[in-house]
Amino acid sequence: MSDFSPELQPKEKTEEQPAKPGWRGFLQETLETVGLAIILFLVINILSARVRVDGFSMRPTLNDGEFVLVSRVANFVGGYHRGDIIVFRPPMYPPESSLRLFLGLPNYSDQYEDYIKRVIGLPGEEVQIKDGQVFINGFPLLEPYIAAPPDYSGDWTVPAGELFVLGDNRNNSHDSHAWGFLPIKNVLGKALFVYWPFSEWTVLHASEAVLTAH
Repeated sequence: MSDFSPELQPKEKTEEQPAKPGWRGFLQETLETVGLAIILFLVINILSARVRVDGFSMRPTLNDGEFVLVSRVANFVGGYHRGDIIVFRPPMYPPESSLRLFLGLPNYSDQYEDYIKRVIGLPGEEVQIKDGQVFINGFPLLEPYIAAPPDYSGDWTVPAGELFVLGDNRNNSHDSHAWGFLPIKNVLGKALFVYWPFSEWTVLHASEAVLTAH
């Protein structure tokens, strides 16, 4: 008599099929993706901005239609220095909301526009322009980047918390020599380099503005 019993045979293991994600799983993945995209958008805009140059006030350094990458890090650490090219809301326009400035959200209004100029005078400094030359605290400023020497003159003392800015195309620029000082709180950020058109890619150097001895 055989000891074999069908009941004692080992049962074959059937391969388990992975559970198909339901609509709850799909919804969770979608929300996670959207949430991550929003976080990345906010982080990128807090740290940087992309700006299109409109006009000719910064020639020959920047040309109309070029796109520049702007770093907003200086808004939080380090501040701004002479020679920096900055993007800002000019003081004759109503200031942007603090939240929008912090988040780096674009300005959708056509009524007001942001400017791009170069930092020339820092808080507490004496700026003088005469005979086609800029002087800082009595020392001439070497500026190899300008289109032509300025054909105007004037004297300014930069208040605390403000900057004196000029366009590189000195005689075709609406800047501090015309409307006064720029509150630092109005600055969006510092232009780092031209990224488009790609053929005009270039790094923007602040160190080109140098004070020279008499």
